[in-house]
Amino acid sequence: MSDIIINVSDEPAQSKPQTGNQRRNNNWFRKKMHRGFPQGLSKYNHRMGQSRHEPPPPRQNGAPAKHPSTSTHSKSLPSPSSTAGASHSSSQPSTSAHSPPSSAVSVNSTGSHEKPKEPGNTNPTASAHRPSASSLYKATATQTSTGNPTKFLAIDCEMVGTGPKGSISQLARCSLVSYDGDVVYDKFINPSVPVTDYRTRWSGIRRSDLVNAIPYAEARKEILRLLMGKVVIGHAVHNDFKVLGYSHPGALTRDTSRIPLLNEKAGFAVQECASLKRLTKAIFNRDIQTGRKGHSSVEDARATMELYKVVKDEWERKLASKPQASQCQV
Repeated sequence: MSDIIINVSDEPAQSKPQTGNQRRNNNWFRKKMHRGFPQGLSKYNHRMGQSRHEPPPPRQNGAPAKHPSTSTHSKSLPSPSSTAGASHSSSQPSTSAHSPPSSAVSVNSTGSHEKPKEPGNTNPTASAHRPSASSLYKATATQTSTGNPTKFLAIDCEMVGTGPKGSISQLARCSLVSYDGDVVYDKFINPSVPVTDYRTRWSGIRRSDLVNAIPYAEARKEILRLLMGKVVIGHAVHNDFKVLGYSHPGALTRDTSRIPLLNEKAGFAVQECASLKRLTKAIFNRDIQTGRKGHSSVEDARATMELYKVVKDEWERKLASKPQASQCQV
């Protein structure tokens, strides 16, 4: 067997001509390292001996890493720019898997942090102020001028007296009629306190009418349920609301005793508070509230609705154009 010379000193070995065995061993080493077999290096080191100044190849994930090739067949290295780009991209975490929600915090172009906008209605007019009384009047006037018969009710109530000498008025009959004059509600009502004066000459109420009459509390619930959301027409209607213990919205109330247009058509003074009987006679040439039997609340409610219909369109236009202060009483 031919001898193999191994240089173990720190001094560089002198250049000597390689023998045939040395050339074969070098070629064998290059081939093994070029093919990527780490076993070749361990065998060669075992055979040739490993230098004290050469550290062993590092291990990666439990397997020895490939030793960089020392052959003349060197691979081309990537450019610095591509290396920097690769390292930058590899150092940044993946945003697809662990990116925070987009609604957390945004950064604008000036670098300041902005809180995300709260979800909800993005319409700037959605949180506007509540409609004023004047706008409610205008909206009601627009609806009534277009003619929606189901929104109108005329009311008339008949009262009896209670207390000392019958001085306290109590509800004894209530009638509601539609825009076309049909009876929607008409009942005798038994007051919650004893009646001391039936006022039959004006009310038309007699003792017998209240024997089996509906109790006041029950009748009141029925009436208010019908009035809800309606345009209520009455003559001196505040008296009717008073005995009901009720206040109807002013924008939905029409009082024929306070409509100057009716007085003009009847030939009365504009500010005069004319009675229902006089207005009906002057405009329709018809008599109501006649005889000894007293008034009929159905007849009075129908006359009130007919008077309102005479001036309805013109009066609603005037209400829509009036300032809020002058619309408190209609």
